[in-house]
Amino acid sequence: MLSSTYDPKKTEGRIYKKWLASGCFNPDKLPQAKAKSPGLKAYTIHLPPPNITGSLHMGHALNAVLSDILIRYHRMNGCRTAWLPGTDHAGIATQNVIEKELRKKGLTRWNLGREKFTKQVWAWKKKYGNLIIDQLEKLGASCDWSRLRFTMDPLYIKAVQTAFLHYHNQGLIYRDQKTINWCRHCQTGISDLEVEYREENAKLYYIKYGPFVLATVRPETKFGDTALAVHPDDKRYQKYIGKEIEIESLAVSGSLDHPQKTKIKVKVVADRAVDPKFGTGVIKVTPAHDITDFEISQRHHLPMKQVINERGIMNEQAGKYAGLKVEEAREKIAADLKLVGLLTKVEPYYHRKPVCYRCQSTIEPLPSWQWFLKMSGLAKKAAQAVRSRKTKIVPKNFEKIYFNWLTNTRDWCISRQLWWGQRLPVWFHENKCLPIPGREKEVEQCEEVKVSLTEPKCQHCAAKFIQSEDVFDTWFSSALWPFAGLAPLDQKSFYPSSILITARDIINLWVGRMIFSGLEFKKAVPFPITFIHPTVLTKKGERMSKSLGTGVDPLELIERYGADAVRFALTWQIMGAQDMHWSEEHAIAGKKFANKLWNITRFVLNNVPVSQFSNRAKSSFKFSGNRTIIKKLNRTQAKAEQLIQTYQFGQALHLIHDFVWHEFADKYVEASKKNLTGERQQTLGRCLLTIIKLLHPFMPFVTEEIYQQLPIKKVRKLLLVEQW
Repeated sequence: MLSSTYDPKKTEGRIYKKWLASGCFNPDKLPQAKAKSPGLKAYTIHLPPPNITGSLHMGHALNAVLSDILIRYHRMNGCRTAWLPGTDHAGIATQNVIEKELRKKGLTRWNLGREKFTKQVWAWKKKYGNLIIDQLEKLGASCDWSRLRFTMDPLYIKAVQTAFLHYHNQGLIYRDQKTINWCRHCQTGISDLEVEYREENAKLYYIKYGPFVLATVRPETKFGDTALAVHPDDKRYQKYIGKEIEIESLAVSGSLDHPQKTKIKVKVVADRAVDPKFGTGVIKVTPAHDITDFEISQRHHLPMKQVINERGIMNEQAGKYAGLKVEEAREKIAADLKLVGLLTKVEPYYHRKPVCYRCQSTIEPLPSWQWFLKMSGLAKKAAQAVRSRKTKIVPKNFEKIYFNWLTNTRDWCISRQLWWGQRLPVWFHENKCLPIPGREKEVEQCEEVKVSLTEPKCQHCAAKFIQSEDVFDTWFSSALWPFAGLAPLDQKSFYPSSILITARDIINLWVGRMIFSGLEFKKAVPFPITFIHPTVLTKKGERMSKSLGTGVDPLELIERYGADAVRFALTWQIMGAQDMHWSEEHAIAGKKFANKLWNITRFVLNNVPVSQFSNRAKSSFKFSGNRTIIKKLNRTQAKAEQLIQTYQFGQALHLIHDFVWHEFADKYVEASKKNLTGERQQTLGRCLLTIIKLLHPFMPFVTEEIYQQLPIKKVRKLLLVEQW
C-alpha cells in the first residue's frame, strides 16, 4: 500500500543506492551489453569536468539534468550508454583557495616551498575535491562513476605533456617575451579569454604631447611611451606620420615635491589599430603596458620600456615615482602634469576595466617570457569543422560567437606561473657547463632549453637540466578532455562522443579548443553536436552570484522539494530562449506533479487486480474511450521522442505533463472511477507503465519508486534499464 503522499526524502537516497548497486551506470554492465548484441551502438556524453573547488550551482544542475535526460532516454532505448565524469584541477582557483587558508595561519606558499605546498593541495583535494560529485548524485546523475577521472591523474598529465611535445615538434609552440595579461594577485599570466571586464567610472586625461593633445585613462604609463600613433587615413595628422618630433614631457628626475618638465623625442607612426574617434585621434604607444600597443610596436619595430612591475608598482624606470602603486602614481602624475602645464583637462569616463576571471583583481598588461601556441592553422581547422557540418552548434545562432573568436584570435599563452598544475615538459640548462671527464678539451655550445617528457642529459657537458617552474593553462589541459580522460581501450568505444552539452560562456574557452585538439590528435571531431543550454538568471534577470547574494543553491531546493521537482523546474523552463529566469514556483509545481503521479498510481494499484495488470501491449480495445486514450498516449510518446531527439527538452516535458494531468488524470482516470471494467483496468495499467517510462528521464526517482510497486514481472528489475 502506497502512502497518501510522495515523500522524496524517504525515497531518493534509497533509490540511488539501488541504481549504484545494480552497476547499470557502467555501460559494460548493462543488460544489453551483457547480451553482446552485434553492432550495439554506444551513446556517450562527457560531463564538463567541474572544478575541485566548486559546489553545485544552477548552471551545473541544468547541465547535469539535460545530460541525464539524454543518457536515461538512450539507455532505455538499448544503447550502450556512457556518461563519463571527471573533475578539473583548476590551477588558479585551487591555488587561491589554499593560499587563502595559509594566510589565515600567517603563512604564504613561499614559506612552505613548492613540494610542501603541493602536498597541502593534495590533502585538501582528498578532503573536499569530490564534494560536487556527491552533490551531482543527489540530483540523480547516472554517471559511470567507475570511470571518474581527474586532470591531475598520472595518465592525464602524460597526455597533456605529450600534446605539448607534439605541438612543439610541429613548430606550433614557441617561447617569446610578449606583453600579456598579468594578474597582480595570482602572479601569473592569463589568456585573453580569461580576462573579464568590470564596468567602472574612471577619468580621461588630456595631455599635451608637442603639437598634439591626446586622451588616456593611464597617465602613469607615459614614461613607457615609445611612439605616438594615428590612423593612416586621418587627414588631421598626415604631415606628422613617419616623423620624429621633440616634445615637452614630465621629468622623472628630481624631487617628488617639485615637478619639472624635460624634452624628449618621439616618433609618430600610422596604424589601423588606432580609433580616430577616441579622444583626439592620437594615442601614445606604450608597448610594455598595453597589448594593442605591443602589437603596434611589433609592426613598426618600436622599442619596449617597462615602468610597472609584477606587483603593480612603479619600477626604477619611473625615476622619482618608483615605489608608488599604479593607482597612487596615476593621481600623482596627473597632478604634476597639471602643475607643469601639460594636462589640459580631465573628463569623467565610463569604461570596462579588465580583471582576472578568478580573483577579480586588476589585470596589468606586462612583458613576460611565456610559451605560446600558434593559433592560425588550428583556428582554421576548428572553424571549418563547423562550416562543413562535421560538428553542429545548437542553437545555430551561437555559431556567431564561435566564428568571431576563431577569426580574431591571438596566439595562445599556455604557460602559467603557478605551483598547482601539470608542469611543462621544458628543461633549462644549469648554465654551469661542467666538463665531462676525459673530454675536458672539447668545446661545444650547450643547448639552453630542451623539450622532453623525461629529464634530458646535456650532450656536451655534465651539467644538469632543471625543469621549468611553469604549469599549463588549465584550459590547455581541458581541451584534451574528450580523449585524454579515457583509458586506451575506451578511446575506441567512446571517442568521438555523441554530444557535448555546455554553456555559452565557454564556447571559446573550451568548445573550439576541444574541436581543434580532437582534429589534431584523433583526426576526428570530438562530438558531432554541441548543445548550448540557456544561462540561468534570477527571476529579475540578474546573473546568479553567491558573492552578490543573487545565487540559488540547488541543494537547498532539493532538500525542500526533492530532486525530481528541481529537475522538473529546470527542464520546464527551457523553451528555446537564450536565458532562463529562474522561478521557484516551478519547483513547487514539480513537487505537485510528482505527487499527482503518485496519487494516480495509488488509484491504479487499488483498482486494478494483478491478473489485469500487464506490461504487454494489447493490439486493440473494444471500447472507443480506451482506444482513444491509447492513441493519445502513443501520439504523446512519438512526439516526445522527436522532441528529445531534437533537444527540445522543455517542450517534451510540457507535452508529457499535459497528457498525464489533463488527458489521463482529469478525464480518463476520473471517468474510470464511475465505470471500472476489466478492459479499462488493463488500459489504466498499460498507460501508467508507459507514462512512467516517458517521465523517467525527467523525474527518475519517483518513476523508479512507482515501477518497483507495479505488480508486473520485472525481467530487468529496474525502470532505469526498462525498454522504452
